[in-house]
Amino acid sequence: SVLCDAQVSVVIFSSSGKMFEYCSPSTTLSKMLEKYQLNSGEKLWDVKHENLSVEIDRIKKENDNMQIELRHLKGQDLNSLNPKELILIEDALQNGLNSARSKQMDFLKKLKKNERLLEEENKHLTFLLHHQELAMNGNVRELELGYPLKDRDFASQIPLAFRVQPIQPNLQENK
Repeated sequence: SVLCDAQVSVVIFSSSGKMFEYCSPSTTLSKMLEKYQLNSGEKLWDVKHENLSVEIDRIKKENDNMQIELRHLKGQDLNSLNPKELILIEDALQNGLNSARSKQMDFLKKLKKNERLLEEENKHLTFLLHHQELAMNGNVRELELGYPLKDRDFASQIPLAFRVQPIQPNLQENK
């Protein structure tokens, strides 16, 4: 390489799979491979790899277009657009707004339905609690009187709040 001013490149693969390379100081391995491909006319990589670079370029352009569209939807860089493009953006925003409102209304309907169900359940539980309290109070009354109220005819007619208790004023005056 030094004596003849030739460009030399050596690539060595070890038995463990490691790659070692040497290139003349005036070149790189990728430049040497390009020269080989141009001079020999043989492709070192297949068409699939070339298609990948085309696909990568297409995806990059699509990403750039989406970034521009996103800026437009955010209200940025609108001066460069013509009226037809502005109408399309307005329609897209209106559709998005309608969709968001629709989802919001569905959510509110579900909340109202849940509220109604909870109110009905609360009324039912309150009703059950009231009946249990009445049943417990009835059982307490039976225990206080010493016999069940069901066997007596007048128990349901006289409210228990009016119990007769004898007052003996004579005992209190003598003290």
